[in-house]
Amino acid sequence: MATTSRRRRLASLLGVTALAVATGGALACPAGASTNVDFATHCIPPAVAGIPPIDGTTTAAITVDNTAPKVGDTVTVTYTVVKPAASNPTAIALPADIMTPTGKVTLGGAQTGSFTVAGPKKNDPVPGNGAFPSFSMTGTFTVTTPGAITLSPGDYNIHTSYILELDTPCTVTNPPAPVSETVTATATVPVNTRAISLGSASGNAGDSVTVTGSNFTPGATVTLAGRSGSAQTADTATVTATSAGTISGSLTVNDKTTTGIVAYEGSAWSADLGAGPAAYVVNDTTPVPPGSQKLTTTVKAGSLSMSQAGDAVGLSAVDFGKGGASTGALNTVTVQDFRGGPAGWSLTGKVTDFTGPGAKIDAGALSWTPACATKAGSPSTCVAGSAGTVGSSGATLASTPDGTVTGGQFTVDAGLSLNVPAFTPPGSYSGVLTLTLT
Repeated sequence: MATTSRRRRLASLLGVTALAVATGGALACPAGASTNVDFATHCIPPAVAGIPPIDGTTTAAITVDNTAPKVGDTVTVTYTVVKPAASNPTAIALPADIMTPTGKVTLGGAQTGSFTVAGPKKNDPVPGNGAFPSFSMTGTFTVTTPGAITLSPGDYNIHTSYILELDTPCTVTNPPAPVSETVTATATVPVNTRAISLGSASGNAGDSVTVTGSNFTPGATVTLAGRSGSAQTADTATVTATSAGTISGSLTVNDKTTTGIVAYEGSAWSADLGAGPAAYVVNDTTPVPPGSQKLTTTVKAGSLSMSQAGDAVGLSAVDFGKGGASTGALNTVTVQDFRGGPAGWSLTGKVTDFTGPGAKIDAGALSWTPACATKAGSPSTCVAGSAGTVGSSGATLASTPDGTVTGGQFTVDAGLSLNVPAFTPPGSYSGVLTLTLT
C-alpha cells in the first residue's frame, strides 16, 4: 500500500506519462492510411514511473505519397500508430501538446534497411487512466532498386515534455512487424538527348550533305548513315565527337531511295545511342525517255490534333468517414497525326487540387490507368503511359516514338481514381485535368 501511494504522489508531482497496457478498442484509422497491422510491442516506461516494462499490442499503418516510384525518387512515408500499446496509468489528466513521437520504418523485398520518422509535438489532452491518442510520424527514403519494396512499422518512442523530459521507447517484440504497405519501383530509363541537323533536306544523287549533332559521348566514333525507310543504305561515313559531345561531318548520298539520315555510336544503329532520322530526299533527275511524260503529284503534310468526347467527368461518390477510391473514366481522346515526317507525339496531363466546401483534396490523390489503341494502317503505334499518380506536375497519358515515317489515328482512354481521405467534409469537389499534345 505504501508503494502504491508513493507512485501516485510521484506521478502527481511530475505528470509522468508512463505507459500501461491499453484495454480499450482500436481507434479509427486516420484518413489515407493503408492496411492496419497489429504487432507485439515491448515498452519501457520512464524509471520515475516505478512500474515494470509493458508488453502489449500496437495497431499501426504505413502510407506513402507514391506507390509507383522510379529509382532515384524520394518517397514520403507516414507511420501512424493507430492504437499505442499503452495508456495513461495514472488518474492525473495530461495536457495537450506534450508528446513528440519518433520511430523507424523497416524496408523489405527489393530494397532493405530502415529509416527514421518523426511527428510534431501535438496531442489531444489525455484523461486520467485514458487511452493515449493516435499519432503520426513522417519521413522519407530514396528508391535505389527496382521491384516490390515492402514497408513495415518499426520501433517507436514517445517523448514527453511535462515538467520533466521523459522517453518511453517501444520496440517490436518479433521484428519485422507485418507489412502494411508495398510500393513497386521501376528502373529509371536514361534519356537519350542526342540530336542531329542537316545542312539541306534534299540533293541530287552523289551530293554531300552536312550533318551536325550534339550530346554525343565525347571522343566517341559516330557513324553517319542513310536510311531507306527502316533499313540502312550503303551510304556511310564516320566522324569523331568533340570533347563537348558535338559532331560535324558530311555524308555522300548515292542511294535514290534515301528517306532520312541517322548518326549513332557503336557498330550498329541503336535508338539509345543514336539520333535521327532527319528527313532527306534524293531528287529524281532521271531523264524522261523520248515519247514519254513525267507525271508528278504532291502529298501535302497535315497537322497534329486531338479531340475529346466530352469536357466533364463524374466520379463515383464516397462515404464520409470511409473515404477511398472515387472512380470514373476519362472521356475518350482521339489523336490525329497527319504531319508526315519522322516526329512522334506525346500526350500529357496534369490536374489541379480538387476544391470543395471549405476544403480541398490534393492533386496528388488522382491516379490513372492509361490505354491507347492504334487505327489499322497507321505508320506509328501508340504506347499507353504508365499507371500511377497524375498530380500537379503531370504524367504521360500516351505517346508514339520518332521514326522514319510516322503518323496515324489513335484513341486514348484512362481509368481514373481519386483517393478521398476518410473525413473529407461532405460536398462536391472539382479539379481541372488539362491535356497537352506535343
